[in-house]
Amino acid sequence: MLEGKRVAVVVPAHDEEALIGGTIGRIPDFVDRIYVVDDASRDATAARAHEVGDPRVELVAHDRNRGVGAAIVTGYKCAAEEGIDVTCVMAADGQMDPGDLETIAGAVARGEVDYAKANRLFTGQAWQLMPRHRYLGNAALSMLTKIASGYWHVADSQSGYTAVSLPMLRQLDLDRIYPRYGFPNDMLVHLNVWNARVRDFPSRPIYGVGERSGIRLSRVIPSIWWLLVKGFFWRLREKYVIRDFHPLVFFYALGMVMTTLGLALGTYVAVERIFLGGDITAGTATLIALLLVSGTQFTLFAMWFDMESNKDLR
Repeated sequence: MLEGKRVAVVVPAHDEEALIGGTIGRIPDFVDRIYVVDDASRDATAARAHEVGDPRVELVAHDRNRGVGAAIVTGYKCAAEEGIDVTCVMAADGQMDPGDLETIAGAVARGEVDYAKANRLFTGQAWQLMPRHRYLGNAALSMLTKIASGYWHVADSQSGYTAVSLPMLRQLDLDRIYPRYGFPNDMLVHLNVWNARVRDFPSRPIYGVGERSGIRLSRVIPSIWWLLVKGFFWRLREKYVIRDFHPLVFFYALGMVMTTLGLALGTYVAVERIFLGGDITAGTATLIALLLVSGTQFTLFAMWFDMESNKDLR
């Protein structure tokens, strides 16, 4: 227990026979339950988890590979059924420092936040320790996630090292959350709709322990980008139209429409000028500039309203 609250750790695992044992062995003693979710591994992941002999471990196996997000949801459901107060997530590949678990879980156990997550970008070590392409991809997705989720103070959106409270876990519609690599991003979108208090905590990134990344940025970034686009509009509808009303939806709508019209008209005029010749009239140029400037202003005002609306969720 921690701060008088029961704590569980969900360990999603797929083909991690080399590292799963060490990961379980380093989980702190204050953790009451460990849910190892074997996402249809093709190796001896389940056997290695069983061989650790830790009585806290409950092994749950998927009959087919459903994705890391689905494995986390399976663990979440097990914890909710047992009434675990704080449920954490640690990857099976040894990249998450167990020494940070008390800080992350403690904030939730004390009721300071509803959802705590590690941030590997807080420390100056991130640029040196993380592979450069992973760092840059993470930074780009973090910015998109800020806009989509409304948590402008949260960074390192791809970090899966998290802790969530039981009341918030029971409020979420877990089956709606994206089941694969975009799970942490979509989780933040869903948390914001419920006005969950979310906070980052510094965490040291760990690499070079024998982990094997299955992430291909050329495929993952476009799919998560589209996920965030859909999540952004879903959040605006759910939070600012259905559950309550906020005029920022009009600012976003006007900003998008005017910016799109300005870009479309500017592109049309530029193409016509290049291929057909002729001059651009002052009125046309003024209209394009007015559309782009006004669209940008409306969008920025909408973002500012969104930031103000969510400033207390930390």
